[in-house]
Amino acid sequence: MQLIDTHTHFYAQEFDLDRQQLIEKAIEIGVSKFFMPNIDSASMPNLWHLASQYPQCCFPMAGLHPCSVKENYEVELANVKHWLATKKMYALGEIGIDLYWDKTFLPEQKIAFNTQISLAKQYNLPIVIHSRNAFDETFEILNTHNDSNMRGIFHCFSGTIEQAEKIINLGGFKLGVGGVITFKNAGLDNVVAAIGMQHIVLETDAPYLAPAPHRGKRNDSTYLMLIAEKIAALKKITIEEVAAISTKNAEEIFLG
Repeated sequence: MQLIDTHTHFYAQEFDLDRQQLIEKAIEIGVSKFFMPNIDSASMPNLWHLASQYPQCCFPMAGLHPCSVKENYEVELANVKHWLATKKMYALGEIGIDLYWDKTFLPEQKIAFNTQISLAKQYNLPIVIHSRNAFDETFEILNTHNDSNMRGIFHCFSGTIEQAEKIINLGGFKLGVGGVITFKNAGLDNVVAAIGMQHIVLETDAPYLAPAPHRGKRNDSTYLMLIAEKIAALKKITIEEVAAISTKNAEEIFLG
C-alpha cells in the first residue's frame, strides 16, 4: 500500500530534532512521497536542502504564500522566478489568497496569485492553492485563467459541497483533505462523503492541523494513515482503495 502526502512542511524547524526518524517511519508505513510547499525566500534554503537530501521521496515546490505577500512582494516573486529557472520544482505552491489574518495586502495578493498561475502555465506545473476566508476571491481569479493547461490542488479544503462542486467543475483540480476531516463538527465529513474519491488527495500540512486524537499537537506525515482511515470509513471502502485512488490522483497532478 502506498500513500502520498501532497502537502507537508517537513523542512520546518519543528522537525529539526527528529526529521530523519519521522521520514523513515513514514516510509515504513507506506507514505512514499512527500510534496513540500514553499512559504517565501526565507523558507527555501531549508526546503531545498531537504529535497536534495531525499530526492527519491521529498519533492519541492516554489511559491510565495499569500501571508508572506508584503511591500516587497515583487522581490519575492523575482525569487520564485529564479528558483523555477534554476531548480527542478514540482508545483507552484503554496499560492493563493488569505483574508483570515490581514486584508491589508489584498491587491498585492491578487497580483502575486495571478503572476504565479501564469508561471505555472509557463513551466507546465500544477498549482497548490491556499485559500482562507477567500473562496470567492480565489475562484474568481482561477476562472480567468482556467483552461486545459491549468491543474492543481485546493490545499486543506474545508468548504461546502457547493464550493467543492465548483472546484471539481474546473476540470483539473483535486481537493486536499487533511486532519480537519477528523475534527468533530467541522462538517468536512459530509462533503467528503458526497464527492467521488477521484477528486480527493491526502495531505497532512505538517506540522500543523494534526488529526484526532492528536489535535493540537505537532503533526507529521505518519498521521496520514489516520486521515486515510477516516475517509475509508466515511466512504465505506477499504483503506487500500483510498490509498490506491488518492495516490493515482496525486500522481496525475504532480507527475503528469
